[in-house]
Amino acid sequence: MSLRVAILATIRAFMEEFELPGLAVAAVRPGDAPVVEGLGVRALGDAAPVGPDTQFAIASNSKAFLAACLAIEVERGHLAWDDPVVQHLPEFRMSDPAVTRMMTVRDLLVHRSGLPLGAGDLMTVRKGHFTVADLIAALPHFAPEIGFRAGYAYDNILYIVGGEVLARVSGSSWNDYLPREIFAPLGMRNAAPNPSLARSPDRAGRHARLGPPVIGMGQLERIVPEDIDLLGPAGGVHASASDILPWIEAQLGKGVLPDGTRLWSAAQADEMWRPQTIIASGPGPSPEAPQRAVIEAYALGWGVNDYRGRRMLTHAGMVAGQTSRIALLPDAGIGLAVFNNSADSEALSALRYALLDLLTDQSDPFDWIAAARRTIDGLKAQVATAIAADGSFPVPPGQSSLSLALYAGRYRDPWYGEVEISHADDALQLRFLPTSAFAGPLEPFGQDAFRTRFARGVGEDAVLRFAVEQGRVTALSMRALSPLADFSFDYHHLAFVPMGQKGI
Repeated sequence: MSLRVAILATIRAFMEEFELPGLAVAAVRPGDAPVVEGLGVRALGDAAPVGPDTQFAIASNSKAFLAACLAIEVERGHLAWDDPVVQHLPEFRMSDPAVTRMMTVRDLLVHRSGLPLGAGDLMTVRKGHFTVADLIAALPHFAPEIGFRAGYAYDNILYIVGGEVLARVSGSSWNDYLPREIFAPLGMRNAAPNPSLARSPDRAGRHARLGPPVIGMGQLERIVPEDIDLLGPAGGVHASASDILPWIEAQLGKGVLPDGTRLWSAAQADEMWRPQTIIASGPGPSPEAPQRAVIEAYALGWGVNDYRGRRMLTHAGMVAGQTSRIALLPDAGIGLAVFNNSADSEALSALRYALLDLLTDQSDPFDWIAAARRTIDGLKAQVATAIAADGSFPVPPGQSSLSLALYAGRYRDPWYGEVEISHADDALQLRFLPTSAFAGPLEPFGQDAFRTRFARGVGEDAVLRFAVEQGRVTALSMRALSPLADFSFDYHHLAFVPMGQKGI
């Protein structure tokens, strides 16, 4: 069986098992012709097929593109990896002045800043009024969760800062720089640096499971995305399988193009691949988990670990309704990208490993479909412990200690901004002022607490908890309702104080 036939058969098996509407793949290894294919349909209810040129949002796989852009500027002498950020971005601040002074361009890309997981992502998950300047101004308001350079916690916000550094040193915006310096030389003719520029008529749709009982479970359905350009270098790139193939080949070639010219040097390739932050370590693979690495680390826009005895560079990407996986086995000359037009990330992760096993002629086959099913069943079991028999979230004990009118008013968080709670017809309504999609009724949910009922497809619901002292609200905190909530809905980082209340 040829490599192409084996790859397509494996993908079709995953599509059937996990009800995946459409996928695209780009794979390369020495001695075989590249495999660049699309399978399935762009959107449920539409016969238009996914092809090699169908455009997908690659989400956080954009981060390696920012690293490459900065590497080019390093080679041009416009900055160094270990330059202080404030040298190029004087307004940059962290909560600790010492960290502000020490933070380097390298630190922006390796998730060791001390910021908590997903800090500030709530400003980017839906359309709002935020700008890059707003995100930079928000940074001093995030208390560190661990010490500077003391450990790993994934973020997007510092990649957005990194994009601003690129703009300052090069004189070109992300939207101009990436197409000129990367897409054009590689021949990525349909790629776009941000959603607003992704105008190809051949675009994959978006699909997700919106419940019940929670987002991530239930029937797969088509959704309408609300992508924003603010993510840019952290997650804005759109590309097809045909587009991504020359990017993979340039990575494997350490910056060399087919005509022998270079986008970046071998030294910079090594720098981008060098592990910087330890994520985890353990005993390594087992018969039940052959993908388990001895060590996991993060480099410049890439995760670095070992897979079946080989060094692997990899990254995942996810936006509302689409997922992506890219993996390189650079010492074997093997590269792979898989794009999926649904939010079923567990299935796509397992498919990545199944395809890598084909590309490496793995003689000890593993049932990756069964492994993905076990992971999904584990997530369902986790949800089952949090919900009632009818699929609803049980209301905790306790009740409101104030009349509903006394919870109404405007509340302000120092990094996010304001929310408004209104009272009418013996009920409360919530509205996030910077992000209009986050709006809806509030329902009692325990002692001085309420839960949201956002419109279907808007995002994760939240639990609001009011601090009450001497008959008045003194503070408001939030957390996501679902145990499976994406970390980018970082309600738990909000710390609201009242700006004035009705009825007092």
